[in-house]
Amino acid sequence: MKEAKAPRVNALHRGLQIMELVAGRKKGWSTSEISRKLKIPKSSASYLLNTLQLRGYLRRDEDRGYRLSMKLLALGSLELYGLEVREIALPILRRLVEETGITGHLGVLEGSEAVYIERMPSAGFIQLNTWIGRRIPLHSSGEGKALVAFLPPKEAEVLLQIIELRRWTPKTIVSLPKLRQELMKIRNCGFALDDQENTPGVRCVAAPIFDRAGSLVAALSLTGPVQQLTDGRLPKIAEKVKEAARQMTLALGGNVPGGSRRNS
Repeated sequence: MKEAKAPRVNALHRGLQIMELVAGRKKGWSTSEISRKLKIPKSSASYLLNTLQLRGYLRRDEDRGYRLSMKLLALGSLELYGLEVREIALPILRRLVEETGITGHLGVLEGSEAVYIERMPSAGFIQLNTWIGRRIPLHSSGEGKALVAFLPPKEAEVLLQIIELRRWTPKTIVSLPKLRQELMKIRNCGFALDDQENTPGVRCVAAPIFDRAGSLVAALSLTGPVQQLTDGRLPKIAEKVKEAARQMTLALGGNVPGGSRRNS
């Protein structure tokens, strides 16, 4: 019996063809060259190229045409690093969640957003609508702010120039000067707080995780409703999150005493 062929999504197929073609030589490709080489209409090639460029997979030099960007390499590195961080951090994250009864997350920076790479739900009846792979904004989430705050200053400033300061709740910081002040406060105290800035009624405390070179690799957070993360409980929770993040850093071969900042 002849095996049925799986359906092919033409736009995706052609987009991957373009990326493979562009990766095949150092010199850039023009829209006309790609159209002729792959035998696709120039209008379709232009649409696909614009989409790939907007998504960051291609870059365009005015005089040299389209070339492959570093995003694919970054995604591969993210996956490898994410696996290492998850494996090492998971036992520490589990102990933290069991001790506090609050849902824990690990997040990493990907482009202009943060992404959850691990989720450890609490055993209680309070559950959050979060999942591994969920993308969260940098300016309004605890993990996002922790990730930006502990980047090298030049890298942080680049992100600040491109992220959209969208208002999610009345407490969301939507002013760039105020966000810069918040990030300075986070660097000084060693942890970030999302006080109902991303979701009404929900708070998040986060701290950075560094590797053996002192480079930021992830952030750890505890997230729960204000009934769990009360004003009176916040200071102790923040210290527990900072200590757990420090333990994760040490397990990765790093050394950040007291959660202080290190740049590579």
